[in-house]
Amino acid sequence: MNYSQTSENILLRENKDGAVYLTLNRPDKFNTLSEAMLTALQQELDAIAVDPAVRCVVIGAKGKGFCAGHDLREMRANPDQSYYQALFRRCSRVMQSIVALPVPVIANVQGMATAAGCQLVASCDLAIAAQSARFAVSGINVGLFCSTPAVALSRNISSKRAFDMLVSGHFIHADTALEWGLLSGVTDDADLDTAVADKVAQILSKSPAAVRFGKSMFHPQRQMALEDAYDFAGDVMAENMLSPDAGEGIDAFLAKRKPVWEQPGR
Repeated sequence: MNYSQTSENILLRENKDGAVYLTLNRPDKFNTLSEAMLTALQQELDAIAVDPAVRCVVIGAKGKGFCAGHDLREMRANPDQSYYQALFRRCSRVMQSIVALPVPVIANVQGMATAAGCQLVASCDLAIAAQSARFAVSGINVGLFCSTPAVALSRNISSKRAFDMLVSGHFIHADTALEWGLLSGVTDDADLDTAVADKVAQILSKSPAAVRFGKSMFHPQRQMALEDAYDFAGDVMAENMLSPDAGEGIDAFLAKRKPVWEQPGR
């Protein structure tokens, strides 16, 4: 286990048995995505992307809330269109980097996740939330339509439900977020970390190569026409079949024994 802190401790990192835990650490600011926070997240995501030893990432947060979105005070202090364009591009790059990571990313959500914080949840491959968690894209309440969060949100839930959230700013409960597809799991507040750890353990028990093949295929094929998606998926699966882990896994299944996966980066 290894701990590190970045950008004046606003983002914490823990390495544990192939999993990386990134923890937003601005609890007094509800972990808003300030310029410094976005920079710290981008640096960590870039490092993880090229590290073959990483097999899973968990994004969590300190304090009562997961993330309240952009730092509004910082934004109001810089009333310039070019500044805002650069800021939203920076945030969008972080979200796209999460999607592009070669390993699964799990959001560990407590408290509220609003605006770009809800976008962060939607950008993760999996999201497990405490029963008390709440979600909103509430920029509309301050005169700002959450346009960039809408991109991730509308790729998780139906367009009408997403648009309703965007134009009303209303909060939804964790159970509703699960039903609508924003979350992959909900658990009692006291059991949140255990539920996330169990999901990490499930992922770590699988072939590292197969998981990476799967992540590389899953998101791109969703943007393709049906025939193109099948062609692409078939090519990825054929390459996966030639990997040592696939051979080992099938041989182990036929021999009724437990497979022994390759461990890249070790």
